Amino acid sequence: MKIAILIPAHNEAQTIGPLVEAVRALGYDCIVINDGSMDKTEELANKAGAVVLRTESKRGKGNALKVGFEYIMRNSYEALIAMDGDGQHSPSDIAAFVACYQKTNADIISGNRMLNPKGMPIVRLATNHFMSWLISIFCRQHIPDTQCGFRLIKTKVLENIRLESSDFEIETEVLIKASKKGFKIASVGIQTIYSNEVSKIQPVRDTLRFIAYLWRELFRKND
Repeated sequence: MKIAILIPAHNEAQTIGPLVEAVRALGYDCIVINDGSMDKTEELANKAGAVVLRTESKRGKGNALKVGFEYIMRNSYEALIAMDGDGQHSPSDIAAFVACYQKTNADIISGNRMLNPKGMPIVRLATNHFMSWLISIFCRQHIPDTQCGFRLIKTKVLENIRLESSDFEIETEVLIKASKKGFKIASVGIQTIYSNEVSKIQPVRDTLRFIAYLWRELFRKND
């Protein structure tokens, strides 16, 4: 299985170097999308052995992921594993995604932090349960942690859906549009890692964007 690890990053100089080194030590190609960072994210990712793609200014996680997805499709990878660059996702969990893929042959495998959410802020935990319940209804298949950015996606999924989102709502868009096309979604348990990082999600703005996206999906035909 030809697979790459895809990491969108904005000002992640404190964590990106060791993260890329850990991924490379596992034998995977590592693709970092530098989303307009103002620090040494790009320099440190390059030094650690990543292929670095860039946007000239900060354009949002959705746009960064789409840049990475295009690279994946152009370079004949069978699948990618997307993970965050801030240290909340452990490279040691990559093996669980691969094992799940080999067992289930699922088209998307979403990380599931809900098996052991210790350390997750209570507001985020409650929000995640509600959103996962709602999105599972849209997808017509059970996804216990729809807000986790740590996931495996087969390239053929990306080749068959058209993504429009520019920021965090892209993770919901992938699940809903893939489900509409009949792709199978599985989940695998991963670690819950929280330290002192500041969330890049802006609760009011991003919640409104999420609601607006779901509203559009209610009336959208398959595409």
